[in-house]
Amino acid sequence: MTAATWGAVLGGTSALGLLLVARRVLVIRRPQLAVRVLPYVRDLPQTGGLARAVRPPTSAAVGVFGPPLRAAADGVERVLGGAASVERRLRRAGIDKTVHELRVEQVLWGLVGFAVVAAYSVLRALAGPTPSLGPLVLCAVAFAAGVLARDSWLTSQVKARERRILAEFPTLAELLALAVAAGEGPVAALDRVVRRSGGELSHDLGRVLAAVRTGEPVGTAFDAMAAATGLPLVSRFAQGIAIAIERGTPLADVLHAQAGDVREAGRRELIEVAARREVLMMVPVVFLVLPVTVVFAFWPGLIGLSLTIS
Repeated sequence: MTAATWGAVLGGTSALGLLLVARRVLVIRRPQLAVRVLPYVRDLPQTGGLARAVRPPTSAAVGVFGPPLRAAADGVERVLGGAASVERRLRRAGIDKTVHELRVEQVLWGLVGFAVVAAYSVLRALAGPTPSLGPLVLCAVAFAAGVLARDSWLTSQVKARERRILAEFPTLAELLALAVAAGEGPVAALDRVVRRSGGELSHDLGRVLAAVRTGEPVGTAFDAMAAATGLPLVSRFAQGIAIAIERGTPLADVLHAQAGDVREAGRRELIEVAARREVLMMVPVVFLVLPVTVVFAFWPGLIGLSLTIS
């Protein structure tokens, strides 16, 4: 192809891109029907949330690249599936996102991996001839690795949050037990603990308190917390409180017993981790300390033998 042909192709591509951007900007700037109607329904309680929900995107990049990313996220969802599992892990990780938003992040991570491998392949091609099929396979593998890496990181976030919850649980249970033993009711004790603490479990208890204040029974709110959490100890804690409130069991005794169970479970887990790490602890002894000891023991004898022979 001649230089004029290349110039025509590049000019046409640039003009088409600018036309698409201008068209999308005009669509973004056009007020939607819901936005025009909102000033006349200000007395409705959901007006503020509706205004935030229907507000059009203010970035041209979101308008241009948003639809392709959402389509790619739908494709990832069709290939991977498991929307229920992802939604459950999002709740357990305390992440306020939908499954579709997570799929979009997975696509972005995949595109980052694709771009890195593609840039490396281009630099390598400029240095010398390379097979054409290999870089394409590597780019596809990098995209898939980025998508799976975001899913793996979500699992890591879930585990990290659950470790923090287990670390906070005995203290919060004891605080609840002390407040109940001092004469406060379950809701008042829960409010006192939530206001004076911070952490992942405190946030979960804050959601339970918010549900109770909106009219939901205390036992039902704790049952919902037990169903949402992925930790058996926290689930038993919530179910124990719900049963104690329904049947009139002394709540302070239940909370003290729950805190003791968590501490005992933590000690057992520590012993199990130490038992699993025992083999790893032997690696420096076998491969570092023992060879040095052998060398120090036999080296003088070897030097003496060499002097005697000489």
